[in-house]
Amino acid sequence: MSKVLVLNASYEPLNICTWRRAVVLLMKGKAEPIEDNGNFIYTDTPLPTVIRLRSYVKIPYKEISLSRRNILHRDNYTCQYCGDKRHDLTIDHIIPRSRGGLDAWDNVVAACLRCNVKKGDRTPKEASMPLMSTPRRPVSHVLFEISKHTHPNVSGYNWKKYVIGA
Repeated sequence: MSKVLVLNASYEPLNICTWRRAVVLLMKGKAEPIEDNGNFIYTDTPLPTVIRLRSYVKIPYKEISLSRRNILHRDNYTCQYCGDKRHDLTIDHIIPRSRGGLDAWDNVVAACLRCNVKKGDRTPKEASMPLMSTPRRPVSHVLFEISKHTHPNVSGYNWKKYVIGA
């Protein structure tokens, strides 16, 4: 299924929709095509990959939930201790829960099972296992969701120039 990046009137990334929804927005005159992939829906209608809304839509603030899936996505499915890239990672608390560590964006990272067991009930400094990057709360819900679709393994989407930080 082809996905379409929806830009606000100010060219900010707003959402991702199906190609059918994008065509409806175009036909109703609520959006204009920005880019297409060379394929056609009809002989005179190219299949859009990026559309821009004609009127500005205010984006409400939406907090990103702290979930295993979102932590793995934030850390790019990479162990934050050894750099091993895989999809069967565990979640590790930098400051262990037994020592008062909280379930918070800045205290949890993706870790492979081997590193998680090796670190055990210690801090990274005590275990001599430095983190590859400092964990942070994702800034924008829209950019976080869009970046899931701009992963290098997903082909056919030329959205990088519209999505900063993807």
